[in-house]
Amino acid sequence: MSSTAPRALTRSVLTALCAVAALGLTACGPSGSSGGGQAKDSGPFPGLSGPQIANKAVKATKTAESLTLDANLKTADGQIKAFMAMDTKGRCAGTMTMGSTGTMELIKTGEDAYMRFDEAFLREQNEGGSAEETEAVLKMLKGRWMKTDATDPEAKDSLEMCELDTMLSEFETGINFAQRGAETTVDGKKALILTEKDGAATYKIYVATEGEPYLLKIEQKGGEEPGTMSFRDYDKPVAAKKPAAKDILDLDELGAQ
Repeated sequence: MSSTAPRALTRSVLTALCAVAALGLTACGPSGSSGGGQAKDSGPFPGLSGPQIANKAVKATKTAESLTLDANLKTADGQIKAFMAMDTKGRCAGTMTMGSTGTMELIKTGEDAYMRFDEAFLREQNEGGSAEETEAVLKMLKGRWMKTDATDPEAKDSLEMCELDTMLSEFETGINFAQRGAETTVDGKKALILTEKDGAATYKIYVATEGEPYLLKIEQKGGEEPGTMSFRDYDKPVAAKKPAAKDILDLDELGAQ
C-alpha cells in the first residue's frame, strides 16, 4: 500500500471540511451587504440581527477545548464522511471514509498515533498490484493498528484531522449577512437557524440558544459540494486510548530494520 494513502485521505477530508466552513461562515452574503436579518426583540438572542448572532456563534465555537465532528459531504472526489472527536491538545479518535476507498480509523494519544484500515481500503490502495502482493498486505495490516510517531513530519498531513485548532481557524468572524430563521432542535439541543443563499447553494447555520452559543450544525444544499457538518460534545474529554499491544504494528520499528 502506498505510504501516501493515509495522508491523501485525511488531507482530502480536511480540505473539504474547511471549504464548507469557509463558504458557510466567511462568505456569508455579498460583499458590502448590510443588515442581514433584522434584529428581533423576542425569541432567542433578543435584539440581535442574523449577522450578530452568527459572529457571536463563531467566537464562542473558537473557544471550545474539544468537540466531536460528524460530517457527510459530497465532493468532486466522491462522498466524504468523518466522525472525529478532537481537542486543542492534539488528541483525537474517530473514523474517515472517502468515496469507495473504505474506512480509516485514527487515534492520537500524546506523541503516538495509530491508524487502522478496513479491507476495502487496503484492497483499493493496492489496486494494480498482484494477487500475492494484495494478500501479503492484508495479512500484515488487516485488523491491525499502524503506530507512528505523531511528531514525525511524514505523519503531519495524516494527523491534521486531529488538530481542532486547525479546523476552527477556518471559522472567521466578519459575517455581514445572515437571515434569522425558525427555532428547532439539533441532537436534542435548542437552536436557532440562520439562512443564507450564495448562487446555487443555500446554507443553514444552527446556533445553540441555551448555554454557550456554539455552532451545532452547518448545512449546505445545492452548489458544488453539498453536505452537513454537525458539532457536539463540546468541552467533553476525548476518549483516545492506546490500542491493545497485540493489535499494533510499529511502523517506526519496521523502518529501522
